Amino acid sequence: MSHVIKGLDPARFERHALHDLSRDWPETNCYVDLCIEVLAAMGHDPVAALGFTVRQDFEGDQFTFFKFPAADLETLFGVEILELAIFDDLIGHLEVQTARGRLPLVELDGFYLPDTKGVSYRTEHTKTTVGVNRIDRAGRRLEYFHNAGYHALEGEDFDGLFRALPHLENVPDLLFPYAEFIKLGSGPVRRPLLVPALSLLRHHLERRPAENPIAAYKAHFKAHADRLVAAGPAFFHKYTFNVLRQLGANHELLAAHLAWLSAEGVSGLEGAIAATREISATAKSMQFQLARSVARRNFSTYDAPLDRMAAAYDQAIAGIEEIFGVEKRRLAS
Repeated sequence: MSHVIKGLDPARFERHALHDLSRDWPETNCYVDLCIEVLAAMGHDPVAALGFTVRQDFEGDQFTFFKFPAADLETLFGVEILELAIFDDLIGHLEVQTARGRLPLVELDGFYLPDTKGVSYRTEHTKTTVGVNRIDRAGRRLEYFHNAGYHALEGEDFDGLFRALPHLENVPDLLFPYAEFIKLGSGPVRRPLLVPALSLLRHHLERRPAENPIAAYKAHFKAHADRLVAAGPAFFHKYTFNVLRQLGANHELLAAHLAWLSAEGVSGLEGAIAATREISATAKSMQFQLARSVARRNFSTYDAPLDRMAAAYDQAIAGIEEIFGVEKRRLAS
């Protein structure tokens, strides 16, 4: 029942700078936020691994739910993320892996996660990923990474999370959750990260969308607006999380990566950094505007912010292309 990553205390945990409350998007999505904090707790710099954000596309109904590619983390930090097959008692699997010094990532129900108070805790059943750093079956206590923090739960929340409450036991047709586990490697990487990070950025840049994804979003926006009006406020939060937050947060992280490259000595990125920050800030303001439109059930045109973000995207990509000399691959979106 020891901790996988030692020395962590939920009461004293400090969030990584990427989760500073002054940022446009202090939280991005559960998987990326969790990985940022896990990598930092292991002594790695997660900003070095954010080059993959240049690949985000518009997928027709949402922007890519971006995640750290496992291969990138292995290249930079010697960290492996592998699927964990769940075929027996879930707690038993988690006990085995944590005892071996591996950190399981498992999809659980946010209804029983007290750190989501005011969002889903005891109000809504939602799927979310947590990183299990310590599990105590006898004491009914869990210490875990979730979103931008490190937390603890116990008692009835523990029972609910692992379906040990009377009304949850023996539910027919219950699917096992999806799970992975992190092999931590040998510890913090001491070698310079700039060269492999640049190689990864070039790799992802070659595989970016064939067309401007924000322009593609604009072409679908009228249908999205009609859906928002018809569905009402409850749907709004789900929509904006998967569309505007993923768009804005992705590009704020891309800006952080470009700023890291600049600090490491790569020159000429100032324009691309400003453009990606512009996408982040505009997506945030558009989210607030959409909230007012949904409340009034009256949509005005959103051409201006969409055009501004699309132009900023073209500027950012052109600036990065010019520096790295990457030829555009015409991949289907």
